[in-house]
Formats: sequence, structure tokens, C-alpha cells
Amino acid sequence: MKMTVHNKKIEVGEFDCDGVSQSSIVLIGDTEEIISSTVFDTPADSLIISKQLPIRKHYE
Repeated sequence: MKMTVHNKKIEVGEFDCDGVSQSSIVLIGDTEEIISSTVFDTPADSLIISKQLPIRKHYE
């Protein structure tokens, strides 16, 4: 495959993303560094923060 790339100036005034359903990256132009971040939308009443872990006894 032959490919010719012409690097020219690009300017993005505004970018709007309504939602992401899986892991995604949107890359406009060149980059030297990509930083990973995460956001959870778990409801507060289903989030349990505790030092205790449930231990299941395993009998053979």
C-alpha cells in the first residue's frame, strides 16, 4: 500500500461528544503524550466502600 501524508495546520474550534459506550480515543492531529483517565457512573447507593472483604469458605 502506498500512502502519502501532508502534515498541514489543523484547527478545531469545538468538539462535542455525547457519550462513549466502550473504551475509545479521539485523536485530532498529532500528539506526543496520551494520558488515560476513567469515569464511573455508578449510582451512589450501589457503591460500597469498606475495608472488610466477603470471604467465602471453600470446603472439599
